[in-house]
Amino acid sequence: MFATVQISLFSVSDWSGFWMWCWDGQGLSTEGRGQWSWAHSASDSPTVLLNTFWSRKPGCDSGFGNLLARQLDLRGLRVLAACLTEKGAEQLRNQTSDRLQTVILDVTKTDSVAAATEWVKERVGDRGLWGLVNNAGISTPTAPNEWLTKQDFMKILDVNLLGVIDVTLSVLPLVRKARGRVVNVSSIMGRVALLGGGYCMSKYGVEAFSDSLRRELSYFGVKVVMIEPGYFKTAVTSPKALSQGFQASWNQASPEIKELYGEKFMANLMKSVDLLETTSCQDLSLVTNCMEHALTACHPRTRYSPGWDAKFIYLPMSYLPSFLVDLMVYWRNPRPAKAL
Repeated sequence: MFATVQISLFSVSDWSGFWMWCWDGQGLSTEGRGQWSWAHSASDSPTVLLNTFWSRKPGCDSGFGNLLARQLDLRGLRVLAACLTEKGAEQLRNQTSDRLQTVILDVTKTDSVAAATEWVKERVGDRGLWGLVNNAGISTPTAPNEWLTKQDFMKILDVNLLGVIDVTLSVLPLVRKARGRVVNVSSIMGRVALLGGGYCMSKYGVEAFSDSLRRELSYFGVKVVMIEPGYFKTAVTSPKALSQGFQASWNQASPEIKELYGEKFMANLMKSVDLLETTSCQDLSLVTNCMEHALTACHPRTRYSPGWDAKFIYLPMSYLPSFLVDLMVYWRNPRPAKAL
């Protein structure tokens, strides 16, 4: 007989990231592969609260959050999805069963997060949240740091890091009540900073926040897990978006900067975007399976690194001495026109 577990997950439709909550750690049991089992009747099925960011542009709503929402819905979980736009909410409802419900949320606005948190509390009641999954994901503007402004950095940090912190702190009492878990989706670029701009910085911040949170919450029976994907074909790695970001940053750069780097450097950056498209993995389930395991396994790992590039290139690089990584990046990257 399967024990009943309720999981709630929270979904937002923009920026190719997502937040997920799960509730009710009471009555959990383990069967089979060392994962939680549950009843699949309509009334007893787990409730999943998924907050997933997708692009505002049509056709860009196929990232990790979208796939995970559908994956968990197929498993019989009740999904509560918080979407940035009504269009994104409607698209998700059309792809899933009637167990999935939606609400509008913008994690960059504190009042919106507060309202969504109250919405969650009304649905979980005294059970608490079994799990919270944070996955933010805008990657532009990305460019050499001195091409950028403070506002360029803040645009990414506001979504990828501060949004994660705001949502986590808002629902943490509910997670602690259930002795549940927090799953933060970082990036392998949170281990090795190969790109300028706010993206790597934001992912390093997610790593630090997760490490400190894991140690603090261990006293209360709460587990904190990180997902560190390599390069996958999502809106975050969209060649068009990255190319437009490079071009916009180049256009705003001063004449002095343009002279230092040169047009050839800019052209080589554009070529690297095309290479990224051919090498990025198309199988997003490698990531969503890690997310699901982190939520449902009896003993989840502290870190998951889905993707062959993450496992065999970037993760080993993160353990090398800094001077070796510096040399590798120096010889791999295009050279500025005025380089010594």
